[in-house]
Amino acid sequence: MDLKLDDHMKDGIRVVDVEGEIDVYTAPRLRELLIELVNKGDYQLVVNMEKVEFLDSTGLGVLVGGLKRVRAHDGSLDLVCRQERILKIFRITGLTKVFGIHDTVEEAIKARKSEK
Repeated sequence: MDLKLDDHMKDGIRVVDVEGEIDVYTAPRLRELLIELVNKGDYQLVVNMEKVEFLDSTGLGVLVGGLKRVRAHDGSLDLVCRQERILKIFRITGLTKVFGIHDTVEEAIKARKSEK
């Protein structure tokens, strides 16, 4: 399974759509995209993981690294995920306390906007 990445603006927030597997082989592509977006000045990110089939520790590391990058600019990185097998990974690692995890992109954007 390959990794498909796409990004677009929605209500002033950059949404990154991720589809496939985020593992040791594909995670560097996601890392590059997140670095590129932050370098372009996108500090409010929502990573839509609804179509992610698999996530390993390398993928988690990339997401945490992305969060650190945007936070250095007072930004945010929220996740959209409803899949129990993926959510379980965030619960086990304690990352549910670190990331805002939402059911839909709209919810993530709304939550981000209400914090401003």
